Amino acid sequence: MSTQAPSSREKGLCNGISPWLAPLAMVASQDIGLRFFFRSVQVLGSENLPLSGPLLLAPTHRARWDALLLTHAAGRRITGRDCRFMVTVDEMRGLQGWFLHRLGCFPVSQGRPSLASLRYTVDLLAAGEQLVVFPEGRIVREEIPLRLHQGLARLAMLAAGQGVAVPVVPVGIAYGHRPPRRGDGAVLCFGPPLSLEGQGRQAASAFTANLATAMAVVEGQAQGALGLAP
Repeated sequence: MSTQAPSSREKGLCNGISPWLAPLAMVASQDIGLRFFFRSVQVLGSENLPLSGPLLLAPTHRARWDALLLTHAAGRRITGRDCRFMVTVDEMRGLQGWFLHRLGCFPVSQGRPSLASLRYTVDLLAAGEQLVVFPEGRIVREEIPLRLHQGLARLAMLAAGQGVAVPVVPVGIAYGHRPPRRGDGAVLCFGPPLSLEGQGRQAASAFTANLATAMAVVEGQAQGALGLAP
């Protein structure tokens, strides 16, 4: 697989990160949106967040606010680099899609990801970017055990096969209510990075199970910080 710079594949998938839109979006989301909607936003476990090198962030998915909280906790103001989001094809359509195309997001088909999207993802990781993948695949508001897709583990395996070892940081996100209401508190918690070992289905299954446990732990810590019972 080629190790071209990420920009060499972007045109077929997205528009990269707009140098004028990204700063405006950050002001609108971080300085206005989060402050207007939430009474407080707390970040726990920041010492577990690598500030350089390839990285996969694996957050729980409870609301559309999750993406804004991640950029608040791990975006360019904190780490000096942007969060690159892997999102579904449907999310990249319409007016929302126009913005996402220019804010570092790129589409992937959950059922059958294209070779181009997988190659682009590995290119980003090889370039030392941080990627956000929601392992649950959708917003889950019910209080049920975490059920993760194996796509993230397979992606890490694909990168490892190209010589790119990628730590995976579990992220727990909690709000005062599900779905969050205006005036709620919000907490995001980073857990210690996990490393993938081995190749094949068995290794992917084992890693996914470990990741689910780790995500449940940090989500529980986030809930605890809000005074909620995990």
